[in-house]
Amino acid sequence: MEPPAAERETVVLVVEDDPMIRMAAMMLIEGLGYYTLEATNADEAITLLEDHPEITIVFTDVQMEGSMDGIALTHWAAGRWPPLRFIIVSGGMTPELHEIPAGAIFLSKPYADATVGRLIAQFA
Repeated sequence: MEPPAAERETVVLVVEDDPMIRMAAMMLIEGLGYYTLEATNADEAITLLEDHPEITIVFTDVQMEGSMDGIALTHWAAGRWPPLRFIIVSGGMTPELHEIPAGAIFLSKPYADATVGRLIAQFA
């Protein structure tokens, strides 16, 4: 379903391999008034990024199955689509600042809903 352009200009791609966490993140972001797309790994995310130029924010977990983890995905996407903004989350590790793309934000799981809302609004 395509978002009405006048109503939802910010499209957030949620990349998370755990279906329950992915669903919760999508519900949170949609509840804030943003449109979401979902991917279970970096390979699916890349396909969506190529097919949906309206994506402006990537909300990704670090650890996931596939050809690359969330940090590698953000570096790859930042190199290809510099205007993209990134929110990187993990419950298992905390990357060093130099490990994530410039301007990306890292949040530890569990994250506060209000923090996610503030960051997306800041990026939108």
